[in-house]
Amino acid sequence: MTRLVVLGGGYGGTTVIHEIFKGRIPLDLEVTLVDRQPCQSLKTEYYALAAGTVSDHELRVSFPDYPGLRLRYGEVVKIDLEQRLIVFDHADQPPLEYDQLVIALGCTDNYHQIAGAKQFSCSIQSFAATRQTYVRLNNAKPYSHIHIVGGGLSGVEIAAELRESRPDLDISLIDRGTRLLSAFPAKVSDYVTKWFEEHDIRILSQISIHTLEEGVIRHDSGSILSDVTVWTAGIRPVEPVQRLELPKDPQGRIKLNSYHQIPEYPEVFVCGDCASLPFAPSAQAAGVQGEQIAQVLLAQWSGENPRLQPMRLKGTLGSLGKKAGFGLMGKAQVTGRVPRLLKSGVLWKSKRHRG
Repeated sequence: MTRLVVLGGGYGGTTVIHEIFKGRIPLDLEVTLVDRQPCQSLKTEYYALAAGTVSDHELRVSFPDYPGLRLRYGEVVKIDLEQRLIVFDHADQPPLEYDQLVIALGCTDNYHQIAGAKQFSCSIQSFAATRQTYVRLNNAKPYSHIHIVGGGLSGVEIAAELRESRPDLDISLIDRGTRLLSAFPAKVSDYVTKWFEEHDIRILSQISIHTLEEGVIRHDSGSILSDVTVWTAGIRPVEPVQRLELPKDPQGRIKLNSYHQIPEYPEVFVCGDCASLPFAPSAQAAGVQGEQIAQVLLAQWSGENPRLQPMRLKGTLGSLGKKAGFGLMGKAQVTGRVPRLLKSGVLWKSKRHRG
């Protein structure tokens, strides 16, 4: 019997599951999908849940349902590569053994060693944390000062969505760079900046935060009073992956071979935000990588040599509320209503056409 364990039921992990069950799998294959909650959640839309424009029910997708697939729920606290064991946080949950493993556990916030950042800010990196952020933001009194830390895609989307949800709030976005969306071309950044100005969202640029306290953001030039602070200033792999003593890139992601395997442990694949890839972490990258990991597994089980094409991404789309958006489609820069409609279509497909 071959025991395949997939850790994480996000975009990458569920793609691996769907793709291998489309192929010819060994009769003695036992597949276990491990996640801490009983459904997949659409993480790319957490910003809308936090802002209160969608319910958590709208962001749930049932896990794959295939004969031969087992589901196991629990919080992974340790990955023992030597013993091939997965250890959970509760003593009454026995360790899970594997022959082959896919690590697709996703990411957590990167607080960059800023004192108080974890204690005094809200997160949108997990379903549970996003629910708590929703409560903080939507319980805020009118004219409360809300600060979003981080001018990347997540920060821009939650600031814009919150503006449409709560026009009574005083919203600011803090970034240490000179412009929003530094990973995008200047044209896209300029469009988003203009949208923010038109919708009364302040942009506080070149602010280097060194401490967060209750109700206060302290930086090199002074202090900012904040009723609610939301952290979107970077990510890193989850703690069980952080603790693995393996070669990693500067962002803490595990270095892999061309088949997405850990070279020292070829029975272990890494997918998504925990993997060192030539792309920024994204749901799309995790999905494409998940497809390739499934191709490698199917080839191995058939006694063939895997043949992978270079990973290709279609582009990146972002939302500015429900009516505007921005993005890159190949080399084309798109702004306005069209990218927002495209993103809505991608979400609709994710919710209804898996498998």
